[in-house]
Amino acid sequence: MTSTEPTLARPTGFSLTVPDHWARFDLDDAPLSRARSAALKAVRDPVERIQLDDLFRQARAINKAARRRGALWGAGTATAYQDAMFLGHVMVFGIDPGADTDMSLPTLTKQLSRDAADGVTVEREVKPVVLPAAGEAVRIVGTERVTVTADVSVDMLTMQTLVKVPGGGTDQFLITCCSPNLPLADEVYELFEAISATFRFA
Repeated sequence: MTSTEPTLARPTGFSLTVPDHWARFDLDDAPLSRARSAALKAVRDPVERIQLDDLFRQARAINKAARRRGALWGAGTATAYQDAMFLGHVMVFGIDPGADTDMSLPTLTKQLSRDAADGVTVEREVKPVVLPAAGEAVRIVGTERVTVTADVSVDMLTMQTLVKVPGGGTDQFLITCCSPNLPLADEVYELFEAISATFRFA
């Protein structure tokens, strides 16, 4: 008997849209260096230049850590405004947690409400979301302490979205957005939500 049901091909790629002025990079450091040079040209104040250098140092450290963890794609910006510098990153990872790992929403909520390092309760929100072109996903939002170097850690606004790959077993894509601009939390999360909403399988 011939089935009339269509055969769904397993997606092997993805697309994600970021603002036009963001640099897309192949996870080497050259695009970050170019962005740093361009940003420094726009900044005259010595203190702001030091802060800018520090932000790019953090960005390079995040980039290297992402490469070690199998990041597939990334984009970012360091944009100087009249009264502030905005730094933002988005990266996409391909992950396979394995069939023995419980990735259900209740389990993730329970596990992610505690810091694995010392058992301290942290502020993270875990919730289901629906991406317009990719369907159901799980989102984790919160402020995370990120290790930049051996002796430097920075608080980052983070939004991570787990998207199950159709027909891919336990494979998932992880969209990770982060920014050190804590005072702009509402605006940053709104931007990250808009970026994540453009994710689609290819």
